[in-house]
Amino acid sequence: MKIAQMPESVNVNGTEYRWPRRPVVVVCIDGGDPAYLRHYLAKGAIPNIARFMQRGFAALADGTMPSFTCPNNMSIITGTPASKHGISGNFYLDTATGRPVVMTGPELLRGDTILSRFAAAGAKVVSITAKDKLRRQLGKNLDLSGGNVSFSSEYADRCTMAENGIENVLEFVGATQPDMYSEALSLFVLDAGIKLLEQSQRDLMYLSLTDYVQHKHAPGEDDARRFYDALDERFGRLEALGAVVALIADHGMSDKADAEGQPNVIWLQDVLDARFGKGDAIVICPITDAFVAHHGALGGFVRVWCRGKATAGEIIDAIHGIPGIEAALDRETACARYELPADREGDVAVIAAANTCIGASATDHDLSGLAGHRLRTHGGLSEATVPFIISQPLNDAFRLRASTSRLKSYEIFDFALNGVAV
Repeated sequence: MKIAQMPESVNVNGTEYRWPRRPVVVVCIDGGDPAYLRHYLAKGAIPNIARFMQRGFAALADGTMPSFTCPNNMSIITGTPASKHGISGNFYLDTATGRPVVMTGPELLRGDTILSRFAAAGAKVVSITAKDKLRRQLGKNLDLSGGNVSFSSEYADRCTMAENGIENVLEFVGATQPDMYSEALSLFVLDAGIKLLEQSQRDLMYLSLTDYVQHKHAPGEDDARRFYDALDERFGRLEALGAVVALIADHGMSDKADAEGQPNVIWLQDVLDARFGKGDAIVICPITDAFVAHHGALGGFVRVWCRGKATAGEIIDAIHGIPGIEAALDRETACARYELPADREGDVAVIAAANTCIGASATDHDLSGLAGHRLRTHGGLSEATVPFIISQPLNDAFRLRASTSRLKSYEIFDFALNGVAV
């Protein structure tokens, strides 16, 4: 029987990726603000991550703006900025219909994913995400007929061979269906990845978690400590199975509550309605998804579309000077500065300061899910810096590259595949 010869490298969206010599596992720690690592490293906790950082490589990187889950996961899985892959939030406004459009469909993702191109070349790949909203884009064009796997822990109880490349997942992992609003949703992703790696050879794995814990708990809180202990233990098990483990985050997390513990919110739609008339400008909160109990659809970045007489310049002038606003930029400036797709950008991009979030109208947001917790959320520049960690040392070329330029989070597969010393 003739054994297929694997290629030396695979080109994906213009980057040449070396064929993995050993399993490569990239983990996206949703909401993995560097503050959590600093806190636990100082306390002598998370020993596996500490070892990765000391023996391998560790730095901070710039994530994709806005600092939300979908844009950053798509940047990581394509190795490109949002200006190329086209996903710049969870929602954008279809100007032809005037209606918000969910941005989680694979047809909206431009270019190839690293997983699909490697699978087409003969690699065995795995994509597991906590929330199913990411699954279809992460699995775009991924052939599931040859042993490749793509599923979410949200729908682990309904996986099929045709849709996911795997079935009976709960029995396989040895766990019950995790609750959507729990740390178990993330830990299930890692446990399933570990089981698959134990079962058979896997070349590439992408494991994307959810930020339920980070939305609810600051680094000093017990629940956050338990979660990071559990993450660290599983990262060590992945490494023990022979994998190169690469850790990245989609975004950080900031406390955005006032001294009394109430959300520190700018209701921008109400501000603009009062200034220009109701409906003259439309505010879209691109953090919005089906699971707003985490954050009440409040984040650090919103988009404004001009639908009446007010111009982008007039809207920017009206916004400037509002306490808690870090920047208000026209489309051209926002796209040039943050590598965003112009056809999906608003007329004005508005970014909040670290301690502030922006909403549409106060009547549009249900904050009941925040009861008992300070609002912690993301989306702005203050949450766009993320940890970039690889369990193995880099070769000379990539050490030089890392020392002479600011890293981008979407370079993590490049560094894990091309940069690890062999």
